[in-house]
Amino acid sequence: MVLTYAIISVLIVSLISLVGLLTISIKIDKLKKILIYMVSFSAGALFGDVFFHLLPEVVETNGFTLQIALFLLLGILLSFLLEKVINWRHCHIHPKSKDHIHPFAIMNLFGDAVHNFIDGLIIGASYLVSFPVGFATTLAVIFHEIPQEIGDFGVLLHGGFKKRKALFFNFLTAITSIIGAVVAFLLNNYVENLTLFLIPFAAGSFIYIAGSDLIPELHKEVKIKNSILQFIFILLGLLVMIALLSLG
Repeated sequence: MVLTYAIISVLIVSLISLVGLLTISIKIDKLKKILIYMVSFSAGALFGDVFFHLLPEVVETNGFTLQIALFLLLGILLSFLLEKVINWRHCHIHPKSKDHIHPFAIMNLFGDAVHNFIDGLIIGASYLVSFPVGFATTLAVIFHEIPQEIGDFGVLLHGGFKKRKALFFNFLTAITSIIGAVVAFLLNNYVENLTLFLIPFAAGSFIYIAGSDLIPELHKEVKIKNSILQFIFILLGLLVMIALLSLG
C-alpha cells in the first residue's frame, strides 16, 4: 500500500513537467512576476519539510549522530556537484538557425533526469518512514518542481526544441522519478536502515536547493513591497508544512 502511495506521488510529480503547456499563452513579464512568488512559497515548503518532518523523524529514532550529520552534508555536497554538472552546458556552436538543438539543452535534459531520479528516491524513502512524512515531502517536491519545470521548458525552447518535442522530452526526464521511487523500495529490501541514510541526505538536498538556488533568486528583487510579499509566501510555505504535522 505504501508503494502505491509513492508511485501515485511520483506520477503526479512527473505530470508537472507538462506545466509548460499552460504557460505558452502567458506573456513572459507576467509569468516572471507569478513565478517569483511560487519560488518564495517553494523555499518555505522545502525548509519546512526539512525542519518539521524529515530531520525530526530521523533524529527522534536515532538521535543526531555524527553519521546523520555526515549524510546531511553529503546531500548538500552532492547537490552542489550535480548543479555544477548541469551548469557545464556551454554552447560552442553559434548558428543562426532555429532548428539547431544546442548542447546546453541536451545537458539540461540529462541533469533534469538525474535530479528527478533523486527526487523519486527521496519520495520513496519518505514513504518508507511514514505516510505523513511521504505526503509532506511529495508536496515540497511539487511546489519546487512547478517553477523549475517551467524554467526547464523555457531552456529547451531556447535551445532549439519545438514546443511539442520540448514537452515530450521534459516529461521523459520527469518519469525517472518513478524509477527512483521503485529503486528506493527495492533497496530497502536489501539494505538495512536505508532511511537512516536517505532521509538526512534528502534533508541536505532540500537545504541546498532552498538556500543556494531559491533564496538567492529572491534577493534579485529589491522593491520593499515585493520583498514583503516574498517573505509572506515563504511563511505560507512553512505554515503548510506545519499544518501537515496533524496528519501524524
